[in-house]
Amino acid sequence: MSTDQILYLSQADMEAVGLTMADVIEALEAAFREKGEGRVEMPPKPGIHPGGGDNFIHAMPAYIPAMKSAGIKWVSGFPENQERGLPYITGLLILNDVETGLPISVMDCVWITAMRTGAATAVAAKYLARPDSEVAGVLGCGVQGRTNVEALNVVFPLGKVMAYDVDPTAARTYADEISARFGLEVVPVDTPKEAVTGCDLIVTAGPILKEPHRTIQAGWLDEGAFASLVDFDSYWHPDAMQETDKFCTDDVPQMRHYQDVGYFQGIPPVHADLGELVTGQKPGRETPAERTMTANLGLALDDLATAPLVYQRAVEMGVGTWLPL
Repeated sequence: MSTDQILYLSQADMEAVGLTMADVIEALEAAFREKGEGRVEMPPKPGIHPGGGDNFIHAMPAYIPAMKSAGIKWVSGFPENQERGLPYITGLLILNDVETGLPISVMDCVWITAMRTGAATAVAAKYLARPDSEVAGVLGCGVQGRTNVEALNVVFPLGKVMAYDVDPTAARTYADEISARFGLEVVPVDTPKEAVTGCDLIVTAGPILKEPHRTIQAGWLDEGAFASLVDFDSYWHPDAMQETDKFCTDDVPQMRHYQDVGYFQGIPPVHADLGELVTGQKPGRETPAERTMTANLGLALDDLATAPLVYQRAVEMGVGTWLPL
């Protein structure tokens, strides 16, 4: 390892490395096992909020000894960027050498955030959803609507996706793309309820809002269904969340932090975090009729489980640009 250089990986470089969704899911499940066994250092993420509203920039550090991975992601989410022709989520990740502390790589985090978030949904669904789940409902046909279906398609025998977006054109574009990529039947729907009722797996993937619009009402979620709240509780009315038999998250301390600052008001009691599910400390789905739900907050653990794999492959493949320290 050079001590006077870092490897810079652009968004195009990250994609060129060719890490698959199955690779990322496997890495995250292993990382959550480490977390469940108490072998991960990861403080709750602090943040700032330039411009107010629902804008955020978060610092996300983590150390996973078993993966020899340490670093931090500096990630922003600005909902109004779409109107500017800019991505909602942007940022950088710094990967450090665990023996010397030296930075060894700086990576664009758009690709890694998209992939690991979808993978976290798939890990949760593996333990909480029915294994024969075939129909997915997606509310929010952006980046996360795409990667979450990509991840669920790795774990489940998906055949059909019901796609809703506040912009009908976005839903139609999404349907054409996902159908072509994965050979699934993708149906753009006119109402949010059509992407919830009748679906085995539901993903809400709109912007994260401190004041939820609470579109999904009680009675919409079928018995036996699983939901992943990628946009926190923005889409869900508290009465609808209270219908779940098991409400989970990826990290309880971070959930409590978000509740303290105004998110997740009126949620059910937390049954388990993903580390407890993966290690078997808490049961996942126990009956076919259970309604289950996870509100994954997005952890530095996810990023730092994935980043070393990207870095190793990039070095092996000669991808990226070496820069002097």
